[in-house]
Amino acid sequence: MKPFAVRLIAAAALLAVPAIASAHRMWMLPSGTVFSGTDAWVTIDAAVSNDLFFFDHQPMRLDGVKVWQPDGTPGALQNGATGRYRSVFDVQLDKPGTWKIGAQMSGVMGSFTVDGVEKRVGGRGGPPRPGQPAPLTVADIPANATNVKLTETSSRNEVFVTAGAPTTTVLTPTGKGLEFAPVTHPDELVAGEAARFRFLIDGQPAAGLTVTVIPGGKRYRNDEGAMTLKTGADGGFSVTWPTAGMYWLNATATDAKTTTPRATERRMNYVTTLEVLTP
Repeated sequence: MKPFAVRLIAAAALLAVPAIASAHRMWMLPSGTVFSGTDAWVTIDAAVSNDLFFFDHQPMRLDGVKVWQPDGTPGALQNGATGRYRSVFDVQLDKPGTWKIGAQMSGVMGSFTVDGVEKRVGGRGGPPRPGQPAPLTVADIPANATNVKLTETSSRNEVFVTAGAPTTTVLTPTGKGLEFAPVTHPDELVAGEAARFRFLIDGQPAAGLTVTVIPGGKRYRNDEGAMTLKTGADGGFSVTWPTAGMYWLNATATDAKTTTPRATERRMNYVTTLEVLTP
């Protein structure tokens, strides 16, 4: 499959995940987020599931997963494997500071009509079945196509882990798309205490976004326990953690600032998993 098609399919899968409805969600779950010394390893599970952090639907593909070392340079993903319901991989934390691990994906989805037949651009989420062709891309749209409807998609799915003292280099925004800009360090979260974060779009405050925060373990309780928050004029919001544990945080945004010819909408998605420790 073409690399573009792989990125597009992955982005489609992630962007198809709603924030709060009882549906499939993509996530990565680290074995921990705070480690001492520089001889530790973190193991990360990655999947798409109905109940957060429980393997019950399909694995997350590792094609686009990358590692950023504390100084921002590329790191190594090791021992990657994909099974029926989850993928798993290791990262050796051999340098002090905060590491970023995740996938940044983009693509174009939509449809067009040619000779009276509607055709789709992009995938519907997940890899194609064996024997199926790769999804069509923008380059495949002929000049005589009509009813062209294209949407740019971009997504980030990341986790942060720290060896020794936390650092902030990997938290620096790039100024592109929807980005998480923590005020409180994501590896210094404590139950009962408020943490403050921000969201930016193309480097500017993302005001009015809906942010969903859900604790793991839904399989073992009746209600989802979701917190729904709104970003302020500065793109900021606060979360007071009710208990220790792993939390899934998600935000989405839509605008018309496209760069692809004939695309009329841009959809952006952000997901992270945060660990909250006991006081």
